[in-house]
Amino acid sequence: MTSTLLLYIILGILTADFILEQFLDFLNRKKWSPILPKVLDGIYDQEKYQQSQNYQKDKLIPSLISSGIGFIATVLMISAGGFAWVDDLVRNYFEHPIAIALAFFGVVMFFSSLLGLPFSYYSTFVIEEKYGFNRTSLKTFILDKLKGALLSCFIGGGLLALLIWIYLQTTTNFWWMAWLVIAFFMIFMAMFYSSLLVPLFNKQTPLEEGELKEEISRFATKVNFKLDNVYVMDGSKRSSKGNAYFSGLGSKKRIVLFDTLIADLTKEEIVAVLAHEIGHYKKKHTLSGIFLSLLQTGLMFYIFSLIIANPLLSDALGAKQHGFHLGLIAFGILYSPISTFLSLGMNVLSRKNEYQADNYAAENYDAKVLGDALKKLSVSSLSNLTPHPIYVFFYYSHPSLLQRLKALQLIK
Repeated sequence: MTSTLLLYIILGILTADFILEQFLDFLNRKKWSPILPKVLDGIYDQEKYQQSQNYQKDKLIPSLISSGIGFIATVLMISAGGFAWVDDLVRNYFEHPIAIALAFFGVVMFFSSLLGLPFSYYSTFVIEEKYGFNRTSLKTFILDKLKGALLSCFIGGGLLALLIWIYLQTTTNFWWMAWLVIAFFMIFMAMFYSSLLVPLFNKQTPLEEGELKEEISRFATKVNFKLDNVYVMDGSKRSSKGNAYFSGLGSKKRIVLFDTLIADLTKEEIVAVLAHEIGHYKKKHTLSGIFLSLLQTGLMFYIFSLIIANPLLSDALGAKQHGFHLGLIAFGILYSPISTFLSLGMNVLSRKNEYQADNYAAENYDAKVLGDALKKLSVSSLSNLTPHPIYVFFYYSHPSLLQRLKALQLIK
């Protein structure tokens, strides 16, 4: 294989991904209709439904422009030697492979962030503001970007440096040693993400004593679930949309409720949502998800180790010298078809897990109350309740609301 042929393969994969993305968006748009579908009677009224349609349309245009610019920029960076130019630039200042790689990705990520910043700002302060969702101040927006950048530098840069160091020490054992490092990091983050990283962005306070906590305690006792850590997060600091999530493993597990969720739902509806989250734990979905993610990561590193030393990867990007960082970019694109296939499988499994968690909440608490909670959350966030089935298959980790209500036997 020549570097020219490899370049065409890389550009072909990028183009195929972009076309598929646009086709799926087109299918999803075809499902939009100004007339309230009969299946949504009792969930949306005509006015609210029209508002949800407008919300989806307003989000679509900047999304199309952003993805189009991103695609063109990536193609130009590859075909016109942009990545090679950045590589030459950083090699003028650094000699060690780790320093070169960190500087290279620092430059690339900086300009990538600048490219995406206007769209992020528009989404937050124009679209989300228009529909009453945004509660983010400009100060919070800027601080979030800065904190995210610093975390990327320290965590992402630290992991990258460690992986390159391992590669330089031993290419033979690189893949499984790198896998062990990432596996440890993934498990560590699964256990401590909520207690270590979330506080950098949001406050989490223990749920106050009262009727809600008593109802939660009664349910937890009923299903024999030890629940010492229930926290309320100030999600209203950024958005009016409600949410809840389960994090951690073993004694470090905790359930986090957004304050917006508590404000929007009744006491019983909150417990139903909580029952769903506990269902994930009881069905061991968290553990199985981590296990499958670890297997995927191991597969990726194994394939990566087979080709990373090949100078064709850097040649295809127009670089004069081969580098780990250039090989990583080329590999990331070449691996994307495999990644897409694996993601489809994970989404299928995830949707199955959501049905099981819903069923657990229905059996152990109340199906109708859970359905009411799901309806409120979907309507209040103006969700698209009629997505195209193929779009759901490719992108949704959760079933659509109507699919979940049908599974709970709350609608026909």
